Amino acid sequence: MQRSLYGLIAGLSAASIWGGMYVVSKAVMDVVPPFTLLTSRLLLGIAVLGLLLAFRRQQKVTPQQFWQVFGVGLVGYGVSLGFQFVGTHLSTASNGALVTSATPAFVLLFASLLLKEKVTWKRLLALAVASLGVLAIIDPRTADFSSRLFLGNLSLVAAAVTWALYSVLVRAVTRRVDVLSASAIAFAGGLPVSLPMSTWEVAGGGLGHITWGVIGGVLFIGIISTALAMYLWNTAFTLLEAGTASLTFFAQPVVGTILGAIFLGEKITPLFILGGVLIGLGILIARE
Repeated sequence: MQRSLYGLIAGLSAASIWGGMYVVSKAVMDVVPPFTLLTSRLLLGIAVLGLLLAFRRQQKVTPQQFWQVFGVGLVGYGVSLGFQFVGTHLSTASNGALVTSATPAFVLLFASLLLKEKVTWKRLLALAVASLGVLAIIDPRTADFSSRLFLGNLSLVAAAVTWALYSVLVRAVTRRVDVLSASAIAFAGGLPVSLPMSTWEVAGGGLGHITWGVIGGVLFIGIISTALAMYLWNTAFTLLEAGTASLTFFAQPVVGTILGAIFLGEKITPLFILGGVLIGLGILIARE
């Protein structure tokens, strides 16, 4: 019960941080291109977790384990976040929130296929209730699904599928490697994708005007939203079954909407309140 509670707190904390990252990244992305920001996030994450690893007793990681985790990181931090950036650029914010909220459903599928987790009626009910909550918050009536955005929406679907695959695979690899080491190695796995794309971005358009505010935003995204949040997300999938842990992802649109209202003047509707209640109810139903 204690492990279950800690896992839920870890997952909810990670998703909440990512919800808050929306406000920060909105300002930073005007100055730092997407893949350059992603590379900065990964390098800062590696530096922070590497520093923590240097001050604790090392757990031996075999070459086979290293490359397994590295490959999982390539899926999550290289391929999935790459699709997310492309999709967000080509599509709209409402479409992005709507499509990527399908991640827990894909997690349930991959957990059943790869980890042999049972798909129980309780878990399906929790997923359905929380998904209804997300639909209430996002309100699909405001989404734009015109043909010109098809490629962006397709990329967002790929992001949701590959992030779900990463989340399930990281549960498998952290059974043999501690979460801190696995997180640092997984960050490195994203660099083979982000570094070449970052080089291309900088060569093509360069960076905007760097201010102390932008530097602070990059540090927040790299240290809090990457090193801390990814560690917490990986911890949740270590302590909980993947299908249960995935439901904490629904905290992201809730926190994002609240902070958007506070800092960006976005409105909180009665549907948002209803959605938040349904998401909380879904997580309570899933708790084992």
